[in-house]
Amino acid sequence: MTSPALSTSAKPSIPVEGLASAAAEYTIDLAQRTTLFWDVMRQAGNQYRAHADRTVPHLLKFDTELILDGRTLERPVNYALLRIVPPDGMKIDPKLRPFVVVDPRAGHRPGIGGFKADSEIGVALEAGHTCYFVGFLPEPVPGQTLEHVARAEAEFLRVVIGRHPEAEGKPCVIGNCQAGWAVMMLASLEPELFGPIIVAGSPLSYWTGEPGLNPMRYSGGLLGGSWLTALTSDLGGGRFDGAWLVQNFENLNPANTFWTKPHNLLAGVDTEASRYLGFERWWGGYSMLNAEEIQFIVDNLFIGNKLAAGEIKTSNGMAVDLRNIRSPIVVFCSKGDNITPPQQALGWILDLYDDVDEIRSYGQTIVYAVHPDAGHLGVFVSSSVARKEYDEFASNIDLIDMLPPGLYEAVFEAKNADTEDPDLVNGEWVMRCEERTLDDIRALGGNTREDDRCFAAAARMSEVNLALYRAFAQPFVRAMVSASAAEWVRNLHPLRLKYELCSDANPLMVPFAALAESMRDHRRPARKANPCLATEASVSRQMVAMLDAWRDARDSLCEAAFRTVYGSPVVQALYGVDPASTSAARKAGKSALHAELVDRRIAELKARVAVGGVLEATVRALVYVVMSHAAVDERAFESVRRLRKTWPEATGLGLADFKALVRDQLFILLIEPQAALDAIPALLANAAGSRRGALAIVREVLAVNGELTDEAGARLKRIVRLFDAETPARAA
Repeated sequence: MTSPALSTSAKPSIPVEGLASAAAEYTIDLAQRTTLFWDVMRQAGNQYRAHADRTVPHLLKFDTELILDGRTLERPVNYALLRIVPPDGMKIDPKLRPFVVVDPRAGHRPGIGGFKADSEIGVALEAGHTCYFVGFLPEPVPGQTLEHVARAEAEFLRVVIGRHPEAEGKPCVIGNCQAGWAVMMLASLEPELFGPIIVAGSPLSYWTGEPGLNPMRYSGGLLGGSWLTALTSDLGGGRFDGAWLVQNFENLNPANTFWTKPHNLLAGVDTEASRYLGFERWWGGYSMLNAEEIQFIVDNLFIGNKLAAGEIKTSNGMAVDLRNIRSPIVVFCSKGDNITPPQQALGWILDLYDDVDEIRSYGQTIVYAVHPDAGHLGVFVSSSVARKEYDEFASNIDLIDMLPPGLYEAVFEAKNADTEDPDLVNGEWVMRCEERTLDDIRALGGNTREDDRCFAAAARMSEVNLALYRAFAQPFVRAMVSASAAEWVRNLHPLRLKYELCSDANPLMVPFAALAESMRDHRRPARKANPCLATEASVSRQMVAMLDAWRDARDSLCEAAFRTVYGSPVVQALYGVDPASTSAARKAGKSALHAELVDRRIAELKARVAVGGVLEATVRALVYVVMSHAAVDERAFESVRRLRKTWPEATGLGLADFKALVRDQLFILLIEPQAALDAIPALLANAAGSRRGALAIVREVLAVNGELTDEAGARLKRIVRLFDAETPARAA
């Protein structure tokens, strides 16, 4: 065996005096960094207190103008509609549809959708759209419910629509996280108010997930249901502290909460302080919810999973059915999101529809994009995501609005020197919407029938425990909790207490301001080659690995306990769930009226196969060829958009009318494909000149995607023959 002393690959040893010098250098550096670290924590505490004292705290990077205060409505709520004032020099096109960003009320303060230039609001402004922001105050209006909030948001959209009579299309509405499902619920009740809807990181199917992942979905069953939510609200004097929601997020990743985040600040305190304080300004601000609001959320969404099943009803008995949404729906999610995984963001599609044809029968267009690794916050706050996905969504929102009904995945390719027709591309990416089926959604993973029965049993258990709590414990808890006691409970929350203890309100923290100033004046950072820094990094990695291992063990134990308890046939039978059932535990019902309406619509479209002229023939020809691609490229749409403004046959045709025309021709081709093609010569009759120009337009639009596939080429040849075909009217 070769001795390390004789091995040529052995690392040279460091002299003792060198190690002593490195250790002394590192000790001074660590002491200074520690002092600066605690000064940053002191600043974060002061920032928290100053932010909490503001009447309308928000994080928006942009100037705003108050348009409508929700507290002035007939049913007042703590929401408001703000117009984003464009920065100097930024041009806004009044004919472009406005964007409305609805902020999530999930424990934090508002503003995350526009707290920096590269954000949802920022890219929409860059694309020339007027932007509005729906934010909220920290304290809810007494008595407000989520239904009151939905009515207020509907009024906000009416105001926005009224302010933009020249815009081509209804507002595009972006809902992040909790705001996503709130926007979807409102759109199902008031579909006429919406243009395209973008929901980011929004869980719409709460039971769904993958085994070994997504542990948050088990917490409702393991805690005995929503009775604990009611107890927390009662201890808060009828209000639920959003800090508890934030703590749930932090508990998902203890390595980041307890080590990575503070250690990153300590290791790079000279450069990381401003970034850390900027994030803590949002993360460390908490909002409140009324007891009725949070109870509705937990009972109907987190545990009950009733949204996709159409089991939620308004106060007047109207069912919330997501199939009523008429606007295109863009679902943006990420595989790296441990709060809203793709299965929870997209599982509602499987709950509502049996196949893509059923999606089309409801006239729905659903586009989804799955990011490979962005975390939950990164889905709607990451600068790189804003510059790529949101920039493309904003630039191509009319393309999304024009897509025929169906299911699509948005795919992004970087623009480079080999990109065909780069002048037709907005930004640095080429967006393509590719047709998908429900099998593509299933391939992402999801629940088995056994899993759904477990969650159904947990939901029934929650209902029983909540009823028991309300009957036997709630009256006593409410009688014992005074307003001052509720305030003490909130102030002593661990997350709030952390900031308070680190602020200047704590006399022990005051000296750190002067100490830190002195340290900055005499800063002596350790050299990057100092071996002690490498040791520190190694210890940090070991700490992260240890905490990750603990998290994985905890999550595995929770999942095993949940499946053991609620997977028991005895427990399922006890709570009214048939252990032998082979059907889905939650599935939206079918409507006989809808089937009748579809039959009427089919009969109407059959009667219009031969109705129209050169415009209908051209659009039908384009749709016929593009159907073989199973994808729509933004360059083709940009080409069509330009032609629509210059081609005499389409001049004056509004975007909504053009959208209806495209959809009608698609449905005609799906219903009567042969008859639809045979009718093209008749549609072109008496239009010899227009016929040649129309065929040129078809070729031009198809050419922007590059070389046609064999099937597309064959279809184009058939179209050419039809355009050259004689009709009796033309021959005469």
